[in-house]
Amino acid sequence: MAERTAMPSIVSADSAEAASAAVNVDPNQLLARYLRPGTLNLAALPPLSLYVHLPWCLKKCPYCDFNSHERRAIDGGDGSEALPFDRYLDALRCDLEAALPFIWGRRIHTVFIGGGTPSLFPPERIDQLITDIRARLPLEPGCEITMEANPGTFERDRFRGYRAAGITRLSVGVQSFDDRKLAALGRVHDGAQARAALAEASEAFDTYNLDLMYALPGQTPAELEADLAAALSFQPPHLSIYHLTIEPNTLFAKHPPTGDLAVPDDDTAFDMLDRITQATEAVGLSRYEVSAFARPGHRCAHNLNYWQFGDYLGIGAGAHSKISYPHRVVRQVRFRDPSAYMTNALAGRAIAQDEEVARKQLPFEFMLNGLRLREGVELARYTERTGLPLSSIDRALDDAVRKGLLLREPNWIQPTPRGYDLLNDLQELFLPPA
Repeated sequence: MAERTAMPSIVSADSAEAASAAVNVDPNQLLARYLRPGTLNLAALPPLSLYVHLPWCLKKCPYCDFNSHERRAIDGGDGSEALPFDRYLDALRCDLEAALPFIWGRRIHTVFIGGGTPSLFPPERIDQLITDIRARLPLEPGCEITMEANPGTFERDRFRGYRAAGITRLSVGVQSFDDRKLAALGRVHDGAQARAALAEASEAFDTYNLDLMYALPGQTPAELEADLAAALSFQPPHLSIYHLTIEPNTLFAKHPPTGDLAVPDDDTAFDMLDRITQATEAVGLSRYEVSAFARPGHRCAHNLNYWQFGDYLGIGAGAHSKISYPHRVVRQVRFRDPSAYMTNALAGRAIAQDEEVARKQLPFEFMLNGLRLREGVELARYTERTGLPLSSIDRALDDAVRKGLLLREPNWIQPTPRGYDLLNDLQELFLPPA
C-alpha cells in the first residue's frame, strides 16, 4: 500500500444516460458512443493523467483490498520462474495504443505507476515502460512521474536506477518502523530496511513520499509517537498517513486481529490523527488533504488531479479510467486478473467494463473528491467539470452551511474544521435523492 487515493468505482446510472458493461466490445464502437450528443455540455476538458498498474507483490498483506497478486502465484513460490515482465509490458503497450483514440490530442500532466509492488520490476523494465509511454503520449514539460516502491524490494542503488529511468518522484510504502507491527501487518520488510530505503530515496530523489499507517494492531499512543518520530526524522518532503481499516474481502476481514493485537478504538485512532496533525505542522508539513501532508512545492500533482475531478487513463490489470467528453463523463475498468488482462490487451480488448456516469451522480462524485482538500474548491470548477449548473447543488450547499460543515464564498467552498472531522457526513449531503 503506497499513497493510494480512493477511486470511485463504476456507478449505477439511468439507462438513458449510461451504457451497460462492455466485455470484448470493439473500442471503435465505444468511442463512437462516447462522442454522440448527450445531456451534458462541458465547455472544456479537464487535465489528463496516466495511471499504470503493475499488479504483483511479494506477499499479499492481510489488510490489502487492492488488485494485487502474490508473485508465487506466478512462479510457484520458489522464484524459479521470473514474472512475465516482457509479456506484461507488451500488453501495456497494446493497451495504451488501443486507448489513444479515446484521448486523442490531449497531453498528459502526470504519470503514476502503482501496484502491487512496482519496484519488483527492475529499473531497466521501468525504463522501457516510460520510453513506451513517451513514444505514444505527449507529456507536459516537467511531467511528474511517480512510482510506488516497497522496502522489501530495496537494493542499494536500485532507486538511483529508477531515477535514471525517468521516475521523478518515489512513494515508499514504509507503514511502520516497528518490527512487531510490521509482522502483524504481514509486511515483508523490517524497520532497518525501511530506514535504509528512505535514506536511499532522499539521496536519489528531489522529492518523495513516505507512507505511514496508524491505529495498527495493538498500537499504543507511545508506539505511534515512536513511529511518527522516526518518520519525521527523515524530513520527508511529503507524508501520506492512513488509518488501518478492516476492508471486506481481506484476510483481516475473515480473521480480525484480536486480544493484544486488536486495532485501537475510534476515539484512540482520532487522538492519534490529532497527534500526527500537530507533529507534522510543527515541522513544516502542511495538511492539504485528508491523508496528505507536504512541504511547500512538494504536493502530489497526480493525486491533486484526482481530487479536483480531473481525468485519468488507467492501463494495466484492473486499472480504472475516468475520461470526459463534451457531452458525458465515462468510467472504464480493465480486466482484473493479470493473465486475462494480458490475453485481452494483446488482442486490443483490454476494457472489461465501461459505463457513463449518471448526470444525477456527478455532484456526489465531484464533492467526494473535492471536499477532501483542506483549501476547498472553486465553484467554477464544479460547473466546468460536471457540465451542471450551480443550482444542481444549491440545496446541498445550503444544508452544509447551515450545519456548520462548510464555508461558502461567492466562488469558493471549503470544509470547516467541523466539516473536515465529519467529512463523510458532509459528502453524503451531495448524494442523489433515493
